[in-house]
Amino acid sequence: MPIEVASKRRKLTRPDAVVIDVTSRGPEPWVRFSPFYPHGAIPVPLSPGVTSESVEGVWQALKVFESADVDPSKLTVTSMKGLKRTVRRFGPVRGHRAGLTGDHLLDYRTARHEIYLPTYRWVLENRLQDLVSRLRDLAESADVVLLDYTTNGDPDDLKTPLSHAALIADYASNG
Repeated sequence: MPIEVASKRRKLTRPDAVVIDVTSRGPEPWVRFSPFYPHGAIPVPLSPGVTSESVEGVWQALKVFESADVDPSKLTVTSMKGLKRTVRRFGPVRGHRAGLTGDHLLDYRTARHEIYLPTYRWVLENRLQDLVSRLRDLAESADVVLLDYTTNGDPDDLKTPLSHAALIADYASNG
């Protein structure tokens, strides 16, 4: 049976499916799929020897704004709060630094492919194999719907934030 992705913001009526909220507001154990979840010791791409508590910590730490460079403090956040760095506070995003001490910036698409995707995949492979197995088992006997705030599963579609639920569905279905 397929693993689908649906918006947490919309009313979902699927009494025939197992519906699982994988956002930072989801229940245990599924909240562990959230990019905000502090798994710890997550390698930071392009930064040998540097680790982060969460995937979102990596993404936010390496983000560079008009008025602010990288913020290594985001790598140590374990509360799932206070991670976001916003345009409102720091001005337009210039890109993501190619590593914590990198000498150049990556555009949004390249940053997704070189920072976010490998970091999230590392977590799926090294911290969440038990839950991925549970999802696969559930999907053998029922439709599974993963709830996320966005449903964009295409890393090259830059108009919409990337859905980590779509990444989970793809990984659980295809490895």
